[in-house]
Amino acid sequence: MRLVGPSGEQVGVVRVEDALRLAQEADLDLVEVAPNSEPPVAKLMDYGKFKYEAAQKAREARRNQSNTVIKSIRIGLKIDENDYNTKKHQAERFLNGGDKVKFDLRFKGREQSRPEMGVKLLEGLAEELSEISTVEAKPRAEGRNMSMVLAPIRKKSEARSDQRRRRAEERQSRKAREAERAARNQERVAAREAEKES
Repeated sequence: MRLVGPSGEQVGVVRVEDALRLAQEADLDLVEVAPNSEPPVAKLMDYGKFKYEAAQKAREARRNQSNTVIKSIRIGLKIDENDYNTKKHQAERFLNGGDKVKFDLRFKGREQSRPEMGVKLLEGLAEELSEISTVEAKPRAEGRNMSMVLAPIRKKSEARSDQRRRRAEERQSRKAREAERAARNQERVAAREAEKES
């Protein structure tokens, strides 16, 4: 069998018994990495450490994997300014979180004869959110509905890592405030005891 050393160096073609002896002497495992090649290839390694590192890599890959979700926001053509701002802020929150946003505009009654007003409203929303998003699907009419999809500029994994960092900073500041409060309480208790003694 062809033997590969622990740091990737080629030892050469050796007998199985010799490879097992070398593995025992080095306190490592003999792992067959390519059984179908001619001759078979084996490597000297710490198998437990190898499995642990592979699991860590898989976990890190899962953490960085982004599952983009399309969040849907319904609006009407005669939307009030406050409602408009509320929907816009909701969309900002979704986009900053790394999710796509689909705006659904429903036409009622005679509004169906004025689709250009719906396009104007949706394009205005897209323009106001242009700093954090791009238009993935332009306003498109589907019967009584019109929809538009905005995609975030930042990736979801970036948004999540920022969220994690922000939460860690908040935890640290909260712990610092609690420690400060505890120190002040101890000072008060010490002052009271000093007053009692005197």
